[in-house]
Amino acid sequence: MSGKYLLDTNIVIALFAEDPSVQKHIAKAGEIFIPAPVIGELFFGAFKSERPKANSARIENFAASNTVLACDIGTSREYGRIKNILHKKGFPIPENDIWIAALAMEHGLTLVSRDEHFKKIDKLKRTTW
Repeated sequence: MSGKYLLDTNIVIALFAEDPSVQKHIAKAGEIFIPAPVIGELFFGAFKSERPKANSARIENFAASNTVLACDIGTSREYGRIKNILHKKGFPIPENDIWIAALAMEHGLTLVSRDEHFKKIDKLKRTTW
């Protein structure tokens, strides 16, 4: 199973927790990318935790050893397109998840997530580990 994957927050958290399923898939994946909004969500969790310094350091190390994709004008265009379609359908999803989906679609990546609401985004390549 090689390919290009974009990891959602719940997958990174599972990786941090040494989830065997996620570890197995990561080992077989071709390329792994992390969306900048995921790093933000991880830092939010770290700052509200009982060990903010240690958890923040772990995120810093993780980000430094992976390719983090930032949002740009192309991502913003995809975000607007996706949000408009979801709005017309009456299917809102969390804002950060729209940005994450936009990055996946902009870069032609398969989104790895355990969140079911991503199914509402047409043409988004997704999988669950």
